[in-house]
Amino acid sequence: MTFFEAIILGIIQGLTEFLPVSSSGHIELGKVILGSDLGEENLLFTVVVHGATALSTLVVFRKDVIEILSDLSLKKMTLGNRFAIGVIISMIPAAIIGLALEDQFDAYFNGNVLLVGSMLFITGLLLFLADKAKKTEKSVNKTHAIIIGIAQAIAILPGVSRSGATISTSVMLGIDREKAARFSFLMVIPLILGKMLLDVRSMIKGDISQESVSVAALSVGFIASFIVGIIACKWMIALVKRANLKYFAYYCFAVGALSLIYVMTT
Repeated sequence: MTFFEAIILGIIQGLTEFLPVSSSGHIELGKVILGSDLGEENLLFTVVVHGATALSTLVVFRKDVIEILSDLSLKKMTLGNRFAIGVIISMIPAAIIGLALEDQFDAYFNGNVLLVGSMLFITGLLLFLADKAKKTEKSVNKTHAIIIGIAQAIAILPGVSRSGATISTSVMLGIDREKAARFSFLMVIPLILGKMLLDVRSMIKGDISQESVSVAALSVGFIASFIVGIIACKWMIALVKRANLKYFAYYCFAVGALSLIYVMTT
């Protein structure tokens, strides 16, 4: 992996982790169109840039994280405590499906442009409907957390944006837009960290062969992903509050249409 490739991949990871355009879908499309497995060239690099986006989320929501951890140490049920419980509940569907079926999904849907294009249309539709939803000031309850968790689990499919699915579902459930974005980004931190631990374990056990990646490439990839992740996270929160998701919906519709055209003409 070259220095330049590491920077580009870091930027892509930082953007697509937060913007509702489906990182997995864009990786699959890029692999097919470019004829490259660059996005999966080295698991260590993937772990590093995912760690960078997790860290960027922690930086943006550092006050929230500190509040939740502080409230969890209290015996009484506080607002932060309830929020933390909601995050834990939302993780269950994605954890179950991810652990049980992610390898099967990767094997079956790898390079499936037709599926990616179709799922991008679904992502676009969710974003468009969420943009039209009425603004309310509801908070996330346990039932909401389960439903949002199911939406996150479905987003394992390439082409379905995780942030797009979870934020759209939250908004359509009547949850306050800023709270919806906050919950969506915080709920993924434990899953990213858990996936990183599993990947690291696989590397240690030797289940996955690795190509060498220089420390310099890992470093610039991490820095690029971290900086862009902070910018994208803050930008996304502002867009959700202003109900500007429709522009991402149009983008998903356009890329979905181009994907289907590509399938029909090749």
